[in-house]
Amino acid sequence: YSLFTTNGILFNHESPLRGKEFVTRKITDGIAKIKLGIEDKITLGNLDAKRDWGFAGDYVEAMHLMMQKDHPDDYVICTGVQHSIRNLLEIAFNHIGINEWESYVQTDPRFKRPAEVHSLIGSAKKSQEKLNWKPKTTFEDMIKLMIDEDIRRLS
Repeated sequence: YSLFTTNGILFNHESPLRGKEFVTRKITDGIAKIKLGIEDKITLGNLDAKRDWGFAGDYVEAMHLMMQKDHPDDYVICTGVQHSIRNLLEIAFNHIGINEWESYVQTDPRFKRPAEVHSLIGSAKKSQEKLNWKPKTTFEDMIKLMIDEDIRRLS
């Protein structure tokens, strides 16, 4: 059919627009509520799950670059860096000035997935080489941006 069909396999891409049913937003929203005195705890499942999280804005740039190529191809879009939920919590709580965060987080087995994939990480080598793309936003900056937006939204 002479269609230009390129494929992007995007690993977890996050932003303040992400739904609260996703753990990143559940955490940033919960921490914003703790900061503002609205809540005093966050309830989560597996704190040891690890993911390759990147900023959605960077991934949109990669999608645009895919569409600019002369020939379609398949690309993996990811950071190649893995973070645990614990690491996310540490960064997020430190951002609001709380270093000892453990007392603000409780775990509940209801939030543990029965078929949990404990570790996800990708390789964007091809995207870096063929698209000259790499993520610009660090994980830490992404989490801070999400918390700041949640605080602004709730204030």
